[in-house]
Amino acid sequence: MSPEQRPDPRPRIRRMKKQDLAAVIRLENAIYPQPWSPGVFSEELSQLNRHYMVVEDQSGIVGYGGLLLVADDAHVTTIAVDPAAQRGRLGTRLMLALVDAAMAAGAKHLTLEVRVSNEGARRLYQRFGFAPVGVRKDYYRDEDALVMWATDIDAKAYAERVASIRALTEET
Repeated sequence: MSPEQRPDPRPRIRRMKKQDLAAVIRLENAIYPQPWSPGVFSEELSQLNRHYMVVEDQSGIVGYGGLLLVADDAHVTTIAVDPAAQRGRLGTRLMLALVDAAMAAGAKHLTLEVRVSNEGARRLYQRFGFAPVGVRKDYYRDEDALVMWATDIDAKAYAERVASIRALTEET
């Protein structure tokens, strides 16, 4: 097979489709102790103010993320990467896609909740300018959530931050 005919080995990020739900649910069930149901994902995909993405490599869907858009705010509703595919910057690439969607929709601020114990995710979000602003007690039934916000994502300084993250991510 010539180099031109070989499939691109790099992961691809695209909009989530209903046909992706079986793979997304498999990942959701493997990753989270309290997974979303197929019905929740179906409902989310049917909403006009939602934006859901998947990461796909040669083996199939290895990650996904979602965004809820309300007025000037964008809320990262979920983000997950298959544990076997982690450490390959897929979470960073997903966050870049979600940030791009939020900015394209005119959002001025981003928010999310993260498990207090999830230090890896917290570091990722801090790279994107998220800062802790509060705690939601027992948000995950068994654990509190840290509420984080990134403000003024429509400003030049935030665009420069995202461009820097993108440049570092594309180097690898």
